[in-house]
Amino acid sequence: MGKIIVTGASGSFGRAAAEMLLERCAPQDLIFLSRTPAKLQAFAERGAQVRAADFDDPATLAAAMEGGERMLLISTARVGSRVGQHRNAVEAAVAQGVRHIVYTSLIAADEPGNPAIVKHDHRATEEIIEASGAEWTHLRDSQYAEAIALAMAIPAIQMGHKPDNCGDGKVGFVSRDDCVATAVGVLTQDGHGNTAYTLTGPELISIPEAMAMVTELSGKPITVEQVDDEGMIAYFDSLGVPRHASDIVPDGPIPWSSDDMVTFGQSIREGYFNRLSDAVERITGNRPVSLREVMIRHKAAWPL
Repeated sequence: MGKIIVTGASGSFGRAAAEMLLERCAPQDLIFLSRTPAKLQAFAERGAQVRAADFDDPATLAAAMEGGERMLLISTARVGSRVGQHRNAVEAAVAQGVRHIVYTSLIAADEPGNPAIVKHDHRATEEIIEASGAEWTHLRDSQYAEAIALAMAIPAIQMGHKPDNCGDGKVGFVSRDDCVATAVGVLTQDGHGNTAYTLTGPELISIPEAMAMVTELSGKPITVEQVDDEGMIAYFDSLGVPRHASDIVPDGPIPWSSDDMVTFGQSIREGYFNRLSDAVERITGNRPVSLREVMIRHKAAWPL
């Protein structure tokens, strides 16, 4: 099968993928990349190859990619500037002989009408990979269930209300763990080349329904306040959220922008997340976990 590269292996998705790959593969066949390789020392001690890689510094990438045949390219966090980072990674990987690139993308990334600005980075990266000469697999994730169970639920419980511009748009919330397991499945199986998979959980749920679930599980009433896109921007302004990706302070306290989040909500409202797929189960052999299950797993973090 050849050696497998995981980029961003010190991040949450990458670390989980590395752990799962170590359960399935010989450690000497695994190459884990990070800008901060010291964070991966435990993997090195288990026999995996740990290498420094900085996507902003292409000179570091040839040595980082050497010997790899399949690569999991985990999208970086820098909305607006990550396409260049991804291009550097893809070009270096292919130059070093990587034959198959698996990319963590976004649901409906290839649909021109999708208003979510984050989709532009993902589709541009998909096109770079498709043109690279390597086989490709795009994993187009729905919204993570963990984002609802933690980043959305905790302030909603604290405040008792949740401004929202998603309307009654439905989402097939998917656990990040299921997305990790699917990525590892694609990396360790054959037959997934030149294919895009939409990854969702088992059911379609709206944000108001998700917040009702939080109320039920927490005993804390939450009122969802339906606002328009301008109202959502005003809410984020009140929190000090930068409006545009170009305004984000590198390594600052808020790594996202309001136009990103507001157009994401618009995408949900307009139905671009309203789809279910059986890809998780087909690739992993396991039924994807539900949003309720993810909430129960993380309930200990709630301010009850």
